[in-house]
Amino acid sequence: MNRFHVHLNVADLTASIRFYSELFASPPTVLKPDYAKWMMEDPRVNFAISTVGRAPGIDHLGIQVDSREELADLGRRLDAAGGSVIPEDATVCCYARSDKLWTEDPQGTRWETFHTLDSATTYHGGDAPCATDGSACTPGASQVMSVPEQSPSCCPKSDCR
Repeated sequence: MNRFHVHLNVADLTASIRFYSELFASPPTVLKPDYAKWMMEDPRVNFAISTVGRAPGIDHLGIQVDSREELADLGRRLDAAGGSVIPEDATVCCYARSDKLWTEDPQGTRWETFHTLDSATTYHGGDAPCATDGSACTPGASQVMSVPEQSPSCCPKSDCR
């Protein structure tokens, strides 16, 4: 079953954790010095906050899936919707290793569709990937793919805007 995902950038992590823990009536399921996440069942949401992105507010929205097949299906749907689809395979982001597909809606809101493979010990791997540095990727011709079979772990930093 898919899970809706919301990632907010926050200015004060401690105050935000206190607020959302009360709102959701539970503590975060993942808690790091710069990040917190609640995996809720009712409603079925992956809600994350961090202090490593842009100015406070919505960083991106998304859909978390349970399998690579579901991710590929979402990739086909994103392609049919007309947006450029940026793949990231086995990328480290938000203390997790995931396969991802990124796009933007017509208003420029970033959408992340992803299948989590495992946990990670860092917020992101190596240089901050485009998906986690608060920048949307501007795909080059070689990076836009309808439904990715093989893909780079992230678009080069020079392709971020």
